[in-house]
Amino acid sequence: MNWFERMKSGILTRIKRELPEGIWTSCKRCGETTYQAALERNAWICPHCSNHLPIGYLKYVDLLADNDSFVEINANLRTADPLKFRDHRRYGDRIREARKSASMNEAISTGVCTVGGQPVALGVMDMRYLTATMGGATGEKISRLIDRAIDDRRSLVLVCQSGGARMQESTFSLMQMAKVSARLRRLSDKGLLYACLLTDPTYGGVTASFAMLGDIIIAEPGARIGFAGQSVIKQFMGLEQLPEGFQIAENVLEHGFVDCVVPRDELAATLSRLIALIAPADPVPSTT
Repeated sequence: MNWFERMKSGILTRIKRELPEGIWTSCKRCGETTYQAALERNAWICPHCSNHLPIGYLKYVDLLADNDSFVEINANLRTADPLKFRDHRRYGDRIREARKSASMNEAISTGVCTVGGQPVALGVMDMRYLTATMGGATGEKISRLIDRAIDDRRSLVLVCQSGGARMQESTFSLMQMAKVSARLRRLSDKGLLYACLLTDPTYGGVTASFAMLGDIIIAEPGARIGFAGQSVIKQFMGLEQLPEGFQIAENVLEHGFVDCVVPRDELAATLSRLIALIAPADPVPSTT
């Protein structure tokens, strides 16, 4: 085939071109591919369909905390394997893999920072660590963060995403719901603000406890929020299809379970305004 004939018919190749990692990202909702640098400038929101792509805890810290203000606390606190649990894999092996893949010791990172100049105790859950399930160390880190907020007279902000309680720890996991809820009551008794941000997905014991106890509950657009997951409900109810928008943030807002739905690129400004309006103007004793 000469050159002109090839031009007419199109040049075919058997080589499958893959997207180079770290340069382009494909949106799972609309399928469009976007340059990662452009996504980062847009707070990892798809410019084609406004889908909020999943991001790790460090990106949330960058989005919410003022520049260079975040100081991590209790970073070395990590889960144990109290039951020596094993199903088709050892729980200990799962933990080691999670630490490596998420580059963190537990499903939440906690620290102190400022948001728009307002003193905040910030905790961010990360799905990369065992789908951000709540284990004993998760609850302990949140409890210590609340204690720090009380000691420093800071507002508390928790960024929630989770598959629920970590069943490999049985009651050790479930008791964290009551433990954290009791700490939040202490925070409330001190007159301090608790703002909760629900991201995709927020399910199970996290939804059944601290995710729904905020003085202000904010959700990201399109976030799935509920107790049991959609597939579980469909199977239990014998349904082929769930109602449109079921468990989606905008629908949850209509039913009064969250206070507002805020795009990711507006979260820091929204939190800053709310804290300035509601939180007590008390001095913060320390920052480390």
